[in-house]
Amino acid sequence: MSIETFESLSLTLGIGGLVLYMIYVMYRLARDSGAGRFGTVMIFMSLGLGIVGFAAKSLIQLVIQV
Repeated sequence: MSIETFESLSLTLGIGGLVLYMIYVMYRLARDSGAGRFGTVMIFMSLGLGIVGFAAKSLIQLVIQV
């Protein structure tokens, strides 16, 4: 395995793990605060917007090949 392949794989798995952990933290925040259904949706929409933005940036870079 080359260094470039290892770095690419490590980056993908590392960021994926951090995203999953962030989703878990949002879930715990909603559950522990007693946010209710509407509050939980708002927590996931507002905090999850950063995840969507990061994914969109990666997708745009892939499409225009920067």
